[in-house]
Amino acid sequence: MRKFWVAGGVGIGLCLCFLALLVVGTYTAAAGIASGTGRGAGLAKGAVPAAYQPLVQKWGTLCDSISPALLAAQLYQESGWNPRAQSHAEAQGIAQFIPGTWATHGIDGDGDGDRDVWDPADAIPSAASYDCELARYVKDVPGDRTANMLAAYNAGAYRVIRAGGVPAIRETQNYVKIITTLAKSFEAPTGRVPASRQAAGAIYYAQKKLGTPYLWGGDGTAADGGRFDCSGLTKAAYETVGIELPRVANDQYNAGSHPARDELMPGDLVFFSDDLTDSRAIRHVGLYVGGGYMINAPYTGAVIRFDKIDTPDYFGATRVTEDGAEALPTADAS
Repeated sequence: MRKFWVAGGVGIGLCLCFLALLVVGTYTAAAGIASGTGRGAGLAKGAVPAAYQPLVQKWGTLCDSISPALLAAQLYQESGWNPRAQSHAEAQGIAQFIPGTWATHGIDGDGDGDRDVWDPADAIPSAASYDCELARYVKDVPGDRTANMLAAYNAGAYRVIRAGGVPAIRETQNYVKIITTLAKSFEAPTGRVPASRQAAGAIYYAQKKLGTPYLWGGDGTAADGGRFDCSGLTKAAYETVGIELPRVANDQYNAGSHPARDELMPGDLVFFSDDLTDSRAIRHVGLYVGGGYMINAPYTGAVIRFDKIDTPDYFGATRVTEDGAEALPTADAS
């Protein structure tokens, strides 16, 4: 939900005048940006909740086969940063250890004399320690060490050793791809983030919805009267170009890498929060169109419109990729 900053008629007019150029420019600029980013040790701003960031940064460097971003991706995929998470398979805590695995591999990460699966100060170090232990088991296997470690996490070290690398098991191959892709959304980029080729289509869709009344929880369906809330609009916009985003804004943040404010391009998702240290606290998302403006569905009583993004609650941005969206957990958050 968005609280303030209505763009005036002059701003709206300017955005409408420039929008066509910006949309075309999205494709043009895509050709001029480097095709990849470096793998950095740092974490993207606010991507890891502030309460866990020091633990992830410290323990994510425990061995060469993991990184803070990779450890963050595993924790996010396992529990969505919920230290009280419990699955139907009895996996427990922020790292989702099953009791038998915890009994063998849990460590006293904070040195307080106990090993508590529900305490992130023990569970996060234990997840890193377990990763590194698996990496040692498969250290002589050919191929990428991190991929082999993740495959061992999913399928067991014996299968990785027997296969001479990531085994030909679809679930395991998908797990390796998901975690390595998701890790990019937790990394602080070390270079320019490649442009999205789907961005222009997403903007085109959102532009056609200007003036549509806001509806909390709205997905634009007939039952909703064609109305949207903020993340419903961005989700629908990217669906038109074949990218399936999660339903809620704070999960959409992890659908790709995070360009800096001065590197924003049309089609980037822009996010807003009252807590600039925690992406899980994000409460609003819009679709950047250039010139410091976004198209967004602001709040009840308003319509889809242009608003400025440079406000005190600006959190950051995400350049959506198909792989990034597909890597996200599929269960909708409440």
